[in-house]
Amino acid sequence: MWIPTEHEKYGVVLVSFRGTIQHGLPLEIGDTVQILEKCEGWYRGFILKNPNVKGIFPSSYIHLKNAVVKNKGQFETVIPVEDSVITEMTSTLRDWGAMWKQLYVKNEGDLFHRLWHVMNEILDLRRQVLVGHLTHDRMRDVKQHITARLDWGNEQLGLDLVPRREFSMVDPDEISVTELYRLMEHRHRKKETAAPASTHHLFVHVKSLMSANLGEELEVFFHIYDGRENRPLSERFFVRLNKSGLPKWPEKSERQCTLFVDLGSSDLRKDVYIVVHIIRIGRMGAGEKKNTCSVQYRRPFGCAVVSIADLLTADSKDDHLLKVYACNTESEWYQIHENIVKKANSRYNLSGSNTGLAVALQLLHGDIEQLRREYMGLFTRGVCITKKLGFSDIIMPGEMRNDLYVTLERGEFEKGGKSVARNVEITVYVLDVDGQVLKSYMAAGSGEPGGDDYHSLVLYHNNSPRWAEQIKLPIPVDMFRGSHVRFEFRHCSTKDKGEKKLFGYSFVPLMQEDGRTLPDGTHELIIHKCEENTSLADCLRYLKQPFSKANLPSNNQTLKATKESFWITSFLCSTKLTQNGDMLDLLKWRAHPERINDSLSKLKEIDGSEIVKFLQDTLDTLFGILDESSQRYGLKVFDSLVHIINLLQDSKFQHFKPVMDTYIESHFAGALSYRDLIKVLKWYMDRIVDAEHQDHIQQVLKASEYIFKYIIQSRRLFSLATGGQNEEEFRVCIHELFMSIRFFLSQENKGTSPVAQTQAVFLRMFPTTYNELLKIFTVREVAGFVRETLASLPSVVQADSPLDAVKLQCIAKTVESQLYVNPESRCILLPVVLQVLQIHLQEQRDLVMCARILTSMLSLIKKEENGTVDPTVSEEVELIVESLLGVLLRTILEISNRPQPAGPTMRLQFQDVTGEFVACLLVLLRQMSDKHYQKLLQAFSNKDDLRDFLLHIFTVFRILIRPEMFPKDWTVMRLVTNNVIITTVLYLSDALRKNFLNDKFDYKVWDSYFYLSVIFINQPCLQLESFSPSKRKKILEKYGDMRVMMGCEIFSMWQNLGEHKLNFIPAMIGPFLEVTLVPQPDLRNVMIPIFHDMMDWEQRRSGNFKQVEAKLIDKLDSLMSEGKGDETYRELFNSILLKKIERETWRESGISLIATVTRLMERLLDYRDCMKLQEVDGKKIGCTVSLLNFYKTELNKEE
Repeated sequence: MWIPTEHEKYGVVLVSFRGTIQHGLPLEIGDTVQILEKCEGWYRGFILKNPNVKGIFPSSYIHLKNAVVKNKGQFETVIPVEDSVITEMTSTLRDWGAMWKQLYVKNEGDLFHRLWHVMNEILDLRRQVLVGHLTHDRMRDVKQHITARLDWGNEQLGLDLVPRREFSMVDPDEISVTELYRLMEHRHRKKETAAPASTHHLFVHVKSLMSANLGEELEVFFHIYDGRENRPLSERFFVRLNKSGLPKWPEKSERQCTLFVDLGSSDLRKDVYIVVHIIRIGRMGAGEKKNTCSVQYRRPFGCAVVSIADLLTADSKDDHLLKVYACNTESEWYQIHENIVKKANSRYNLSGSNTGLAVALQLLHGDIEQLRREYMGLFTRGVCITKKLGFSDIIMPGEMRNDLYVTLERGEFEKGGKSVARNVEITVYVLDVDGQVLKSYMAAGSGEPGGDDYHSLVLYHNNSPRWAEQIKLPIPVDMFRGSHVRFEFRHCSTKDKGEKKLFGYSFVPLMQEDGRTLPDGTHELIIHKCEENTSLADCLRYLKQPFSKANLPSNNQTLKATKESFWITSFLCSTKLTQNGDMLDLLKWRAHPERINDSLSKLKEIDGSEIVKFLQDTLDTLFGILDESSQRYGLKVFDSLVHIINLLQDSKFQHFKPVMDTYIESHFAGALSYRDLIKVLKWYMDRIVDAEHQDHIQQVLKASEYIFKYIIQSRRLFSLATGGQNEEEFRVCIHELFMSIRFFLSQENKGTSPVAQTQAVFLRMFPTTYNELLKIFTVREVAGFVRETLASLPSVVQADSPLDAVKLQCIAKTVESQLYVNPESRCILLPVVLQVLQIHLQEQRDLVMCARILTSMLSLIKKEENGTVDPTVSEEVELIVESLLGVLLRTILEISNRPQPAGPTMRLQFQDVTGEFVACLLVLLRQMSDKHYQKLLQAFSNKDDLRDFLLHIFTVFRILIRPEMFPKDWTVMRLVTNNVIITTVLYLSDALRKNFLNDKFDYKVWDSYFYLSVIFINQPCLQLESFSPSKRKKILEKYGDMRVMMGCEIFSMWQNLGEHKLNFIPAMIGPFLEVTLVPQPDLRNVMIPIFHDMMDWEQRRSGNFKQVEAKLIDKLDSLMSEGKGDETYRELFNSILLKKIERETWRESGISLIATVTRLMERLLDYRDCMKLQEVDGKKIGCTVSLLNFYKTELNKEE
């Protein structure tokens, strides 16, 4: 006995089944089947590809899958429970499979192979998803790859665009049409390019140095150098090479690879270079004999330069071989790279014809985290990071950095009683408070670990040497105070044992008494004479002495007069220490209360990065001052706060906004501040109208988002601390503040006046305060504030005023905000929004913005799950319909009838707007229920208005049906549109019957109605016969056959016309005939009887139906030669009409007409079939002759 299955609903065929038994259903391996009934080891069901053929098959051949059943019973649909991407993949691949074979047949080899390749890729990806071992991120990537490939294939094969959200298909009925439009629009546009990355990194990998005359170890230093400003941009990267020119530590890749990080886009230009300095370690002269001396010196070897811009064009895979140059005179070593850049070739030459440095250079784009994901191999192998000197373009909070860079610039030494100049070597140490040498804080560059000391180059016989060597001292913040750097000068003798003899020293402390660090810049240090190493052992003895020539007391002439000096340049890059005295004064305001006023004034001059470093401390200071003496400094503190807030709007510091937010959330403690902040803010608002200069006030308004955050948080802290005291007073203050705001907004000005600009600034910022206000006030109160504020704007604005656009933007942001999502506030805000929109749409201004607002408004309106509508939503729809439906229709008409502007960019804009407005219209109509339609139709006071409205809406519908309305692959959107159109037409046909029949008959409206219905039935996207079976099944399940519904509607409306049918008799024959030619039996059965009716009325009117006959024959000829109609149509036409006219008095003439028409059809069909054949033969000629004879004899037509 066959029982309907409960759970076994869906399965995949594992083994092919021939189906040779009675009722057997032949199955191919891999088919999916839907199961209806089961009986002792057999199932009965059908293959999803062909649902009409049902049969039985063995249950052991089927692998069952989980599935959900929708609308159980005869027409149930089964949806497998699996990732929707997989379902889509499977069905898409099936569709492609059939088309793919066709491509081969049609000889489109190229696409055939490409598609084959993509199908294999998709199957491979599908396998990965099904196995289910992927991490969450990888899964996202795989799905993205899959959907990209599916979309590519669909586009190539001319299939429909699939709307999706987060990679899975969406059901168009479950989201609002505006959302659907946005998704499809987004998919359509996705082919545009992505934004270029703003940060770039340079990857350097040193391979080897090739040279004939090596034999000594080498040190290679890389840095990035700005040729325009003649300064290094990055710190140095340092690699040691062995005697044969290969890396000294080949096993450690991080010692030969580096990433120069955080280059801004502005650094990738022609005059930024990668500069390489090479230094040899060994004897003083390159050619000296081996045994003369065992002491090693660091001596210049060569230099190479390459421009960064060359890397942008070069192929990144190849290694670069850099030419190495040496300088002609050692005294110019410090500027050899500048000479090479300037091509001053008299100053340098190639250091041997075949010397070259092999390196791999590659530019990588994007932020570091992204690179970690993309180039995992790089980071796992190890690569050292070489930082920029100074902070990058965008400073990230939480970045810890405390690097002091010291450049040994040059020295001036006396002869010291020798006949030749000295060979000077400097040794550098860092010492802490107790005079102990700090170990391993002396770095020559990234790549190598830091050492305890640093030995400079030795330049041969030079009393004013220039080294230009940069070292990096990454000293921890807590060790800075009290530490100093000591430079010792030694003369390297090349005679006898080659000892290095001390002759002087300099030193420099890292921090001054008041906590400021050594200022950036060049310092001229004093060289203290000293011959014995022991005298340096106790540093307390020399630290009392002056260290720099700049701060010598004027009476100390002896030291000032000495010739000897040593210059260094220091540069501090720290997130914790500051060199700025004003900053320190402000942070230590309690120590010097008399300086507060001064410090607050100077805050504006301090560099932004200093303030951001101490953001939290600065803010604490400001609120501390405010708490203690708000009377005296209230205004000043407020201004400083505004300055800091606006500083964070700058792109360089924008990442500190979250720091400010966290500060407000967790550290801010000014429970009393809100009164002063409100007071000052109100004081500013009241000033606006009379103020001379608006700049400062605009700054204040720009910052008011955060000012509100502070006010609200402060108030919350206060009420927590006091159990909600002074609540009323606070509310009054805020209300008064809004009164001031409303007063200044209501001022009418010329659009360009300063006050109008200030109003614009306020409106741009205003929506950001809603969420803050909601923390204390109820939704209704905040909505009230917003409504009053927006309503206070002068309603009549000159058309070209900038305020107008800003007002719309403000409303758009309001509609997109959390506040508007809440139904309580919506009903308060809606009238204001609608009023503004209505004005703008009537005048056709700022349509792009209006479309955006409407879209946001309508995407919030959704029917509930079970089809009931929330009463508030229903009211909303009613309001919107009442104020906007008419204007919206007019707008769509105007935009679509405008001549399209020529430029493609302009055209895009218009197209967008039309699309968005259409989507909005569809949402509205889709949400309207009986009640809404009744209201709408009752609202028309007289017939003319109603008639205009109906004509409008029918015309708009005709525009929507146009094929060019949406891109050609948007079938989903088209079906939704048609569904809305047919529902609306069913509602409106009622109004037609009631208002425009009998004595009030109006030809134009009826004509428009019939015309629309005919176009509707004939549009290509509803001709289900032309679709693949799976697509047809989907459409029928979702919408049914909309042509038949419309056909029935036409028929019933026609029946209602009564004697008014005569108005349409010759005119509507053609269109109706076209409808009956659509190959859908139900539609034909409904529509063909109309011809009988026409004959009947025509007979009554003129006693014959020559007119009908002539028109029918004319139309048939033209339509059939276009390829419409078929044999079944001829039979149907014949049988239905003959049956209808059996009882009529004019039966005879009727039968003859039908016979004539049927015979004509027969001849036309024959003729058409013959013409399809290629060769000319007797049959073809015969057909033509018989057709012509027919015209001549039966119809008396000679042409």
